Amino acid sequence: MKPKVLFIMHMPPPIHGAAMMGKYIHDSKLVNDEFECRYINMSTSNKLNDIGKINLHKLFSLWSLLKVIRKIIRDFSPGLIYLTPNASGKAFFKDFLIIQFVKCHCRNIVVHYHNKGISTNQDKWLYDKLHKKLFEDLKVILLSKELYPDISKYVMQEDVYYCANGIPMASVDPVLKKENSAVFRFLFLSNMMRSKGVYTLLNACMLLKKKGFSFICTFIGDWKDITEIDFRKRVEALQLTNNVIAVGPKYGEDKQRLLSMADCFVFPTVYANEAFSLVLLEAMQHRLPCISTYEGGIPSIVDDEETGFLVEVHNEEMLCDKMKWMMENPDEAKKMGNKGWSKFQQEYTLEAFEQRFVNILKALTC
Repeated sequence: MKPKVLFIMHMPPPIHGAAMMGKYIHDSKLVNDEFECRYINMSTSNKLNDIGKINLHKLFSLWSLLKVIRKIIRDFSPGLIYLTPNASGKAFFKDFLIIQFVKCHCRNIVVHYHNKGISTNQDKWLYDKLHKKLFEDLKVILLSKELYPDISKYVMQEDVYYCANGIPMASVDPVLKKENSAVFRFLFLSNMMRSKGVYTLLNACMLLKKKGFSFICTFIGDWKDITEIDFRKRVEALQLTNNVIAVGPKYGEDKQRLLSMADCFVFPTVYANEAFSLVLLEAMQHRLPCISTYEGGIPSIVDDEETGFLVEVHNEEMLCDKMKWMMENPDEAKKMGNKGWSKFQQEYTLEAFEQRFVNILKALTC
């Protein structure tokens, strides 16, 4: 008889990293072959902009969610319950309530963090009390060992498992790279937010242009706390209208085409909850050398000076220097991209993630 697992996790909508990984788990043939599964979407938001907000609709959704969880636990009798809670923000309190509710009905529970932020509030009295209660009798899955310090105050090493994310393979068109090789192309792909390093990258582009370099930097992403009007004003003020392009959100073949055309991926994030950026995996499978920061688990993805470069947050001069190096050393940059592709093939495919994930669940249900 297959072990029974109840998955209470984020799934689209809305679309974000944790939700996409939830969808991959839900659709995984390997997971569903190895375990008898039931799935519940724990999200109470349908749009990204709604995440972290509190209203009557969400309170009603939470009450309804708890009733569904109680019914399925009663009818299904799972041997393991898997949850993907938020580590910080207002959503932390909602997920705390869900986990405590689940503990009343099942003792074998594992939480899988796709973000970070526990340590940010651990010195505050209320959060410290809640964290201690939250992590009682729990196993934890983290995306990389670099993220363990975030929970080290509350969780012993022996209660932690590590499972790096993976993504599906995408088609790569080498002809597009060849056709566009005359102009060096940098690419940014994420939500258009200050915390994702958008303005840091723009300032680095300005410095690079002042050094006499000709390039194109394309920004892909939905407009968030940076509006399209504000972005274009900043581009004009920095005299980058001939160097910077913003194309808004792109999906599917349109996104793959832009990735295929790029020579280097730049992601200077300072996002406080950055844990394991799937956009870096997308870049690596397109053989792109990557420039990013030391946030979260990124150092486990980008091997500094091997598959790309890691720079200090908010350091526009350092970022500019690494972008300049990529342009001055295109052959070495391609070697970095090829090393990144090899690492992706070995560690970050969806199949590799599924096998790691199944092995952890087997260890928890044996």
